[in-house]
Amino acid sequence: MKIVVTVKLVPDTSADKRIDPGTKRLVRSGVETVLNPFDEYAIEAALQLKEQLGSETTVTVCSMAPESGKEVVRKALAMGADDALLISDMALAGSDVPTTAAVLAAALRKHGFDLVLCGTQSTDAITGELPGMLAEMLGIPGLTYVRKLEIDGTTVRALRETETGYQRVSVSLPALVSVTKSINQPRYPALKGIMAAKKKTIAVQTLAEIGFDQPVGTDGAKIEVIALAAPAPRGKGRVVKSADADEGAHVIVEFLKEKKLL
Repeated sequence: MKIVVTVKLVPDTSADKRIDPGTKRLVRSGVETVLNPFDEYAIEAALQLKEQLGSETTVTVCSMAPESGKEVVRKALAMGADDALLISDMALAGSDVPTTAAVLAAALRKHGFDLVLCGTQSTDAITGELPGMLAEMLGIPGLTYVRKLEIDGTTVRALRETETGYQRVSVSLPALVSVTKSINQPRYPALKGIMAAKKKTIAVQTLAEIGFDQPVGTDGAKIEVIALAAPAPRGKGRVVKSADADEGAHVIVEFLKEKKLL
């Protein structure tokens, strides 16, 4: 079985972030780039499936990023992935989510896959839109917000998180699955894995090499940021003192009614 995990390289989640007022993009220079934390759960899910299914199963990490991100991607190889595919092209700068999904779909179709695993979202954009778009463009079933995953022959069985509880679903391969943080605890790369990762292949391909000839970057973007503004300062909280619980409850209820929350 060929498992492919899509990953994104993002600015360090603990670093201060700012938006360039000219380009209206996140400033990435001067900030350490890391593997998107949500994607580490997808990598771990893929590695656990490989351990269950046997040595004939392979795990490939796929990312759309500058070639300078190879060493960040290598962390996934140190965790245990077999190899990596990096789509790197200067023209991709400024691409939006639909373009990113289209480029990844083209790369995956050329590489081949049985199962695609994704994190729920990225820590920089936090849209959560990529998995659904990618499944649609690949023309395969997409299971999102999965907290438990099993493979039975050519059938994927999953437990999905929903607003009202859990949903048990199953689809046939090929399929795409996005996982939540509830699914596992990502492993730390061991020294042996770190040393082995140095010898693993990271194939770098351009748009031409994956056969993608549609507009990309800002020219191909369907989403445009018109303006940016800082949120208004948060006001002080309201403190109410009451003589007893009944009076306090009445004040709270009236406050919620005033805010149209009741």
